Amino acid sequence: MDYAKLGVRVRQQRVLSRLTQEQLAEKTGVSSSFIGHIERGEKKASVETVVALCNAMEISPSVLLQDSLSDAVMRSQLSFNQENQDLMEGLMHVLREHSQKTRDY
Repeated sequence: MDYAKLGVRVRQQRVLSRLTQEQLAEKTGVSSSFIGHIERGEKKASVETVVALCNAMEISPSVLLQDSLSDAVMRSQLSFNQENQDLMEGLMHVLREHSQKTRDY
């Protein structure tokens, strides 16, 4: 499990959900400081916390865990034809590269 990448995904989804750390903490039943620790990859989130985060932001766990799942698992979640699967693989590659570059700056 890549907790740093999980934290990046939590923050991205929280912002997309237009929630503050405090609001997300209230919805998940954890402290806002713990949300901050998760987002920075400083603390590990339990399965229960990941589920609570997903429920609070109304997203699938695969959204938060995608960096820790194999490409085969991610592909199996999608019911695309081969051409669309190839496009999605390319997109996943570009997103991972962008995420890495963003982290390096």
